[in-house]
Amino acid sequence: MRNANDYSIGARTKRAIKDVFSRLDYGLLGDVYCEEGGEAFWKVHKNTCQTMGIRIAEALKHRLSQKGRSLYVGAGVAELPILLLETLDMNRTVESYNLREREVDALNEACGGLPLTIQASPAQTARGTFDHLWMASVLNDPECFPETSALAYGRADPVRFDPVAFQRERTRIQELLDACLPKLSRPGLLSTTVEEVTWMTDWLTRNRIPFRVEEKFYPTAIVGDPLCFIRLEATKKRKR
Repeated sequence: MRNANDYSIGARTKRAIKDVFSRLDYGLLGDVYCEEGGEAFWKVHKNTCQTMGIRIAEALKHRLSQKGRSLYVGAGVAELPILLLETLDMNRTVESYNLREREVDALNEACGGLPLTIQASPAQTARGTFDHLWMASVLNDPECFPETSALAYGRADPVRFDPVAFQRERTRIQELLDACLPKLSRPGLLSTTVEEVTWMTDWLTRNRIPFRVEEKFYPTAIVGDPLCFIRLEATKKRKR
């Protein structure tokens, strides 16, 4: 039987998380994340990203197996503690993607010397299968999907809402799911936010993949969306 310490982050990994956050270029990241007030933004969120990230990492540690493979779609500052847990504590292979090149440069520079590299390319290009897929606060990103985000957060203005633009966003979201979700093995774990669950469960249902949405939620550091886990069940073998 595993004890509670098996789910705690090791001292080496905690030091690595602290070191990486101390090396981040918050001036550059402030420009990436905010139109103005980026320096003040990171003064507020720097420590929160570490503490909340560690909390989610510990939650994932007892849901993932050693030496598995994870695919991260849209990995940014908030995901660093989780990425470091997987690579340093669990000896897992991690492929992480982020389309914002300036953020990717800042993250990779801060992670220099560690077995972690984030790629500035589409996650759709990832090859092979993974037993864990992370897609959190991606489908409701106000920069990429403004109309979808407005609907997800209850901010849609019925006068100004653009249904044609939403349909285009909906198509792009479904194309992203069609490209990424088939890479998740069964059994497998899907990490996403409550606001995105409907997209995920719709895709899984249409593709006749049995799943279970866990009831426990974990607040994310920057956006504040509650994170949850969806377990994909193993494929049943056909009786001969």
